[in-house]
Amino acid sequence: MDRRTFLAQTGRTLALTWTAAAAVSAEPAVAETQATAAAGSARQVIVLGAGLAGLAAAYELKKAGYAVAVIEARTRPGGRVLTYRDPFADGLYAEMGAEYVDATDEYDHRFCKELGLKVMTAKLYDAIFVRGQRFKMASFKQNKERLPYAGTEGGRLFGQEAAYLKRLLALIADPEKLPPEILKLDNLSVVELLLQEGAPDDVAALFTYTQATESTARPHEMSALHLVRSHRRSFSEDTDEGRILGGNDQLPGGLARALSGQILYRRPVRKIAHDGDGATVSFEEGGVLRTLRAPRLVVALPFKVLRDIEVTPSFSPAKTKCIATLAYGHVMKLAMQYQRRFWDEPTSLGQRVFTDTMLRRVYHFSIDQPGPRGILMSFTSGADAEALGRMSEAERLQAALQEATKIWPEAPRHFEGGAVKYWNEDPWIRGSYSFEGVGQARDYLQIAAAAEGRVHFAGEHTSVHRASMNGALESGVRVAAEVRKAEGA
Repeated sequence: MDRRTFLAQTGRTLALTWTAAAAVSAEPAVAETQATAAAGSARQVIVLGAGLAGLAAAYELKKAGYAVAVIEARTRPGGRVLTYRDPFADGLYAEMGAEYVDATDEYDHRFCKELGLKVMTAKLYDAIFVRGQRFKMASFKQNKERLPYAGTEGGRLFGQEAAYLKRLLALIADPEKLPPEILKLDNLSVVELLLQEGAPDDVAALFTYTQATESTARPHEMSALHLVRSHRRSFSEDTDEGRILGGNDQLPGGLARALSGQILYRRPVRKIAHDGDGATVSFEEGGVLRTLRAPRLVVALPFKVLRDIEVTPSFSPAKTKCIATLAYGHVMKLAMQYQRRFWDEPTSLGQRVFTDTMLRRVYHFSIDQPGPRGILMSFTSGADAEALGRMSEAERLQAALQEATKIWPEAPRHFEGGAVKYWNEDPWIRGSYSFEGVGQARDYLQIAAAAEGRVHFAGEHTSVHRASMNGALESGVRVAAEVRKAEGA
């Protein structure tokens, strides 16, 4: 598409008038475009990022009658929602990014229903492999077997740290009004708190493979205040994890189709300038810098990416610090294709295994697809993801196969290949999702979500449902309502 056609089509779609200005100085040719409001209308919003948060915000604003421009660095929508299909045989696919749609995920289910998508229930964990020992989950839950970790109780896998939090939990009369002794826990890590409360080292070690894995963090990085405040709603072996039938990419794909022509792909943002009348965004377009201005701006980018974008004037000191320091973990998904589904056989330990190997979580992904081939998926994080990240892709898959062989000795006979996605090396994400690091559980969520004048913020890191597709969607809905309220709509 040539520039004239692009400008004409974009102008029609966004109800904005674009005009070009000449390049200046002896620098490489840089053209500047200005966007001014169409006659009689100031209901325009620029959204940065076509992940679920940005898509949901733009979708809701469009329904409310706003002209919306979504600026996205990638060639696709979805952000951390990424479904791989091409690397696999027989129509198999794998979720290489965000995967789960829990039964209680209000916004996931709302948007799936609106887009005509079906959510299926995944299998629960049916086995445990830790410290070289094998456990069937059914007998384990009946307290017939115990974990090889000192200080743990029988019959459950997750939540072993709860026994060492009782003294602190007794101090909380109202979860909305935490006492000073609880608030100061934000200065401690999870490991420091557990040891302080008398937990043996093994309880902290097990936490590494339970809740810390779900947070993609290491326990010594995680705020103790977050642990105490969230323990009742933490992930467990009984969490109802579903996903979208046929691939999670259908969710951002459906939202993107509803915004057809309003998403500008392959345009990485370089600068944000904001004032009392609106915001101007500078982005690359084919190696040339362009600008677009609107009365409102929604930033739906991970803070790790926003750190490298020039902002003029700087945001408030609290927001600037939050952007610069918000904690993100390490995460890797490995999808291994096998010509035979040996994990389904009666002699198998299980189909969905919790493990302390480098794989952390390994499970039969292809439950909605016919055999005989299938995919074992691994979700690994923290130190193990970082260690695998230092390897080549071939080495990562070989290491994954070696780890899988510890659980299923027959794995090498049936292995055909696979795919890897290490999100920390993705230039437009640079990490996993956010978590509350030490010193960040008390007020970082409120700071991250707060608007700065005419600049609004969305993303899982701004949601009470952080680290999830549900949280990303919720933040988009929230910020759309925030824009409308600010505009008096």
